[in-house]
Amino acid sequence: MSHTVVGVFDTSNEAQTALQQIVSKGIDRERIDIAPQTSSANEREEDDDSIGNFFSNLFGSDEKSKKYSSYARTGSIVTVHAKTAKEAEMAADIMDEYGAVNLDERASTTATSPAARDTSKTTNTTKRDTTTSDTSIPIIEEEMKVGKRTVETGGVRVRSRIIERPIEEHLRLREEHVHVERNPVNRAATPGDINSFKEGDIEITEHAEVPMVDKEARVVEEVNIGKEVDERVEDIHGTVRKTDVEVDKLTEEELRNRRTNSGPDRPRKA
Repeated sequence: MSHTVVGVFDTSNEAQTALQQIVSKGIDRERIDIAPQTSSANEREEDDDSIGNFFSNLFGSDEKSKKYSSYARTGSIVTVHAKTAKEAEMAADIMDEYGAVNLDERASTTATSPAARDTSKTTNTTKRDTTTSDTSIPIIEEEMKVGKRTVETGGVRVRSRIIERPIEEHLRLREEHVHVERNPVNRAATPGDINSFKEGDIEITEHAEVPMVDKEARVVEEVNIGKEVDERVEDIHGTVRKTDVEVDKLTEEELRNRRTNSGPDRPRKA
């Protein structure tokens, strides 16, 4: 649904400033109309018809429409044709910020300055009705649900590696050495000497002990890895919120004071 936001400003400079700000927020210039303040009698007469028709279509032919039309004729009017309600609200906020006049305030003080606020093309306006409408207040209460989940809190890493260490052992070894001695002898040869009186070779072998190393792998220790589970009770504390409704009785005097202090409602977009 498209929306039309109308802002009435006291001066053309205020209207131009608001228009530039609305364009800077992303609304196309082609969807914004500006009607400057009229100076000649012919221009005022033409504006009277267009402004009067606009407020007549919005509020109908009643006293409120006539008052708004009379206040708007002397000002500069900016009209924004918004595509969405969010866009219309943004345009209305910018107009308020840069000097758009409140029609109800001007009407209540019977001034002749223009007023402003936004309306919708659906010709519906938001009006408060404190006597016939029903209002419901939802009672909302939060509930705290406590559960549990598993998280990682630590652990153990076991690594195995091969290391070397030197070993020293003492071992007694035997070695044989052949030695030859020649001793001078002067005696008569025996039959045994006669028998060995021939050429020949005699060999004697030397022997020695050498160290011998042999390795045997043996299991000397076992490392067992396991887990133990401990349980504990923990108290969980939190807060929950709940809607609390208090009902106060209004007296007739309070209602009269409220009607006296509050002015008429501003027209808002539907």
